[in-house]
Amino acid sequence: MTTLWPGIWPVAPTPFHDDGTLDLPGMRRVLGCVIDQGVDGICILANFSEQFLISDAERATLTRLCLEHVAGRVPVIVTISHFAPPIVVPRAREARDLGAAIVMMMPPYHGALLKGSAEQTFAQFRAVGEVGIPIMVQDAPLSGVDLPVPLLVRMAREIEMLKLFKIECAGAAAKLRAQIAEGGAAIEGPFDGEEAITLLADLDAGATAR
Repeated sequence: MTTLWPGIWPVAPTPFHDDGTLDLPGMRRVLGCVIDQGVDGICILANFSEQFLISDAERATLTRLCLEHVAGRVPVIVTISHFAPPIVVPRAREARDLGAAIVMMMPPYHGALLKGSAEQTFAQFRAVGEVGIPIMVQDAPLSGVDLPVPLLVRMAREIEMLKLFKIECAGAAAKLRAQIAEGGAAIEGPFDGEEAITLLADLDAGATAR
């Protein structure tokens, strides 16, 4: 297995003022603080970054601000999750054009009962793959979408830009171990995504980053 993405990649929280508006100077301080800790990369606009509370305009502002402020000091992952390909693909293009290293996305879903099938999930990731930026699959319980190991391995083998996986589901270590065993060199970045709760077990299973 090729280890191209090792280390610690924390999710940066998004600060707000008391009135709910974005605290942009605070965002710069967050990024500076995280970089000063010696991280290997940063993820923005994730669930922990309150992505569900911001407008499209705020998302665009944060994407540009974060990438300009980090200025290549560490690589940046931009989360682009959305259930509609006509929305998620332009988000991927914007992140690529502004200098993101990776985009991260959950499988398509909208609420508890509207979830993409395995083929719809594959099709959406394939569409983003055509943008030409590395993709990280976020396997998060929040989506409620099942991402079995054979599907993840198929995506890694058939979508050139998709080789990274943030595994957050229960039993992450077992899933990481099975995915690495089945996918081999196609699994370039098996990430532990459980905020270090299961880090030791996941590292033992073959995770190279979190």
